[in-house]
Amino acid sequence: MRALIFSDIHGNIEALNALLKFAQKRRIERYICLGDLVGYGASPNETIQKIRTLKPLSLIRGNHDKAVSGRDTIETFNPIAAAAIHWTRDQILKKNLDFLAHLPQGPQTVDNEFAICHGSPFDEDYYIFGEFDAVEAFDYLNVPLAFFGHTHFPFVYTKREGHVEEQFLEGSANEIKLEKGTSYLINPGSVGQPRDRNPLAACAIYDRELRQVKFYRLEYDIAEAQKKILKAKLPSALAERLSLGI
Repeated sequence: MRALIFSDIHGNIEALNALLKFAQKRRIERYICLGDLVGYGASPNETIQKIRTLKPLSLIRGNHDKAVSGRDTIETFNPIAAAAIHWTRDQILKKNLDFLAHLPQGPQTVDNEFAICHGSPFDEDYYIFGEFDAVEAFDYLNVPLAFFGHTHFPFVYTKREGHVEEQFLEGSANEIKLEKGTSYLINPGSVGQPRDRNPLAACAIYDRELRQVKFYRLEYDIAEAQKKILKAKLPSALAERLSLGI
């Protein structure tokens, strides 16, 4: 089984289209999305409608999905993020709003093989930002492999013999081999809002038979995504950051 692992699209249909075009040539047998379909970007309806065409798909909700659908407040969101939430609520079609409202909460286990969550296995809104956070997250897993999003940084946390190590993935292509007796927490990075100073869309492919995870960065039409954000009168910072990867 080859699964496309991706997260944090945030209404960026240009990045999502590039991702799916890439996937067409990679013999993908399953799609795994770790949440935050909307927020920040100017194409929430197009993004949701595209996601709904993917089969088979395992999908969980993110904090922006919850906020847009009214399942959570925006009190913890910064002013720019909150403005994007309000704009998205005004633009989103009812059928897509209902879709967001019914997304399942993580963590979920896929095929009794690996777990998926947006933030962490113990709190879907919690950011895993370092070894201390990862140590606690590993304690909540009953499978040796989990994929998470939320931070917008491609990262791998590895637990061997009770010791946790972290690895930040730089560059446009990385690969890890999954070793027996070792546990993994893996973040593929963000499709539509990278924040590791690399503006390219991020994703990963999990190959069960080869016991490996490959990480990729993909070019997409950033200028078009920026143009749509500015035309929608969303905060200009949301357009500027796309070309900077911040």
